[in-house]
Amino acid sequence: MNRLITEPILKDLKSKMVFLGGPRQCGKTHLAKEILKKLDSENNYFNWDSYEDRKIILAQKWSNERIIVLDEIHKYPKWKTFVKGIYDTQKEFHNFLITGSARLNIYKRGGDSMLGRYHYWRLHPFTLNEIPPKISVDEAFKRLLRVGGFPEPFLDAGEQTARRWRKERFDLILREDIRDLERIVEIQNLSLLVDLLRTRVGSLIVISNLAQDLQVAPNTIKRWIEILERMYLIFVVKPYTEKLSRAISKPFKVYFFDNADVEGDEGAIFENLVATHLLKKINFLEDYEGYRMLLHFIRDKEGREIDFVITKDKKLESLIEVKWSDDEISKNLVYYSEKLKPKQSLQLVANLKREYKKNKIEVLSAKTFLSNL
Repeated sequence: MNRLITEPILKDLKSKMVFLGGPRQCGKTHLAKEILKKLDSENNYFNWDSYEDRKIILAQKWSNERIIVLDEIHKYPKWKTFVKGIYDTQKEFHNFLITGSARLNIYKRGGDSMLGRYHYWRLHPFTLNEIPPKISVDEAFKRLLRVGGFPEPFLDAGEQTARRWRKERFDLILREDIRDLERIVEIQNLSLLVDLLRTRVGSLIVISNLAQDLQVAPNTIKRWIEILERMYLIFVVKPYTEKLSRAISKPFKVYFFDNADVEGDEGAIFENLVATHLLKKINFLEDYEGYRMLLHFIRDKEGREIDFVITKDKKLESLIEVKWSDDEISKNLVYYSEKLKPKQSLQLVANLKREYKKNKIEVLSAKTFLSNL
């Protein structure tokens, strides 16, 4: 199946390099090979993890086909200098699709700036608005809650397969990706941090508390969280404070790219599912439209909280409250809607019998809304 970003990538490849980032095993290699097929360039796929491919990459012995895919090239310490050089000297004859499971656009491992030479795209796991044919929205929703949206466990739909796949993926990220790209010795403690974060999805994260739990320095926890973000294991949602004198500003929240990583009740898992859908949407608007999009939450010193806030070019777009089954409009949503006057105020409910609108606040079925993002 075509992914949502396939056609935009094909368009961008006509003028610049394309960097394709995203979590390990979310389908980047499959998408890259599908693009090569569409462009009759199937012989020009090279993976840095392959010894034979690595020799070809360094020797630049590729065919005359137009598009060249360099997969996981960010593991080469001098990758930015190398890619910049081949693009500047070969852009008349080739264009390049660069893929990797670290954040290629911010990875700081040497090399000159490549500003103006590439477009950056992020591939996410399956969501309700991007599911394979013959799988209904209802069935997809159940799978996303139970086994997550990564292609292999999602398509298999078995919980045993999902558990084994998740363990192997996590071990690969710890043993290979982080060791290859980061100078970090305390891998076991990093694993313990992930275990702690799995139980705190949707809750306020305080760096000093995590540091005390793991008996390490707060700066170490901060650095580890940044590493986990770069590896697309987690993403951080920060508080929204504009025009809110009583809003908290320091604690943040953490969500997982793999919905099945979450350990908690159905409400926490569902909140994570919504977070991944919203992040995917705003990433697309950033990568395709060029807007500056951010995902926040609100909590003030009185404990009034809104699960998600979306801003577009620093302007408030949406307030979104998430409920598993409660269709009564949240008092906090009413309060902040009146105070901030966003373009959109929504309450998304997992199990909703009837949608309705009251005082500019819409109460919507989460499945319907997310499948039409």
